[in-house]
Parts: sequence; C-alpha cells; structure tokens
Amino acid sequence: MGPEQSSHADMLEVLSRCDADRLKAFAEPLVSTLEAIEVIENRTGLVMLPMRDTAQGTHFHLGEVLMSEARISADGVEAFGMRRGRDLEAAMAMAVVDACVSLGRESERCAEFVAAEARQLKSDDRETLRRLEATRVNMETF
Repeated sequence: MGPEQSSHADMLEVLSRCDADRLKAFAEPLVSTLEAIEVIENRTGLVMLPMRDTAQGTHFHLGEVLMSEARISADGVEAFGMRRGRDLEAAMAMAVVDACVSLGRESERCAEFVAAEARQLKSDDRETLRRLEATRVNMETF
C-alpha cells in the first residue's frame, strides 16, 4: 500500500470512528460542491468482527456487529462510508467527505477536519485506556 492509499485508509478510519453529529454537520455544506450524486448503496447489516488471539496468534470471529454502509457516485468518482451502528446519515456523510477528497474539492477543509477528529479520537482513546488501567488487578498465580 503506497503513501496515498495509506493516507486514504487513515482518513476513512478516522471518519468511521469520529463523532457522528460533527461529521454530519461538516459534510452537509460539502454536498453542494458535488454534482450528480447517485446513491449506489445505503444499508445496514451485520458483519463479523474479526479478532486475533494474542497468545496463539490465531484469528477468530468474536461475533457480529451492526454496521451502516453508504456507497455513492459523484462526478464520476465512487466513494464509501461505513460506520458502526444504525446511522445511515453518518455513513452517507462519510461517503460525501470521501468523494470530496477524491475529487480534490475542499481538500484543505477536509484535511483539517480529519486531523482535528484524529486528535480527538487519540485523546478519547488515551482516556479510555487510563480508565481501564485503573481497574487492573495484579494477581499472583500459584
């Protein structure tokens, strides 16, 4: 995977986890920068959640997760959005941002939004880990 693909994958990861209300509010004015938007797919469904057993290094499926998915075509570019839960509007907003980035429209604004959301996610993750660490119990094994 090249650097451009990596940064695109990183952007999609951030958009898939960021705050839904902020994402929808950000994407709303971007719609007017796109012409001929066609919704290819807009649905919810269950997907298997893959996990890795760290002790043995084997992969297994932990269970199913409800996801919302949106695929659109805008100005000849296909864009994608997928988020956990039943929020088709957030998945569609993610696809709109993806389309704008792919077409080079509002690129700087999109990059700033994604960077700010990435910082917020990193902060949220640190806080979650801090709270989890506070519950750790050290036990001796006999």
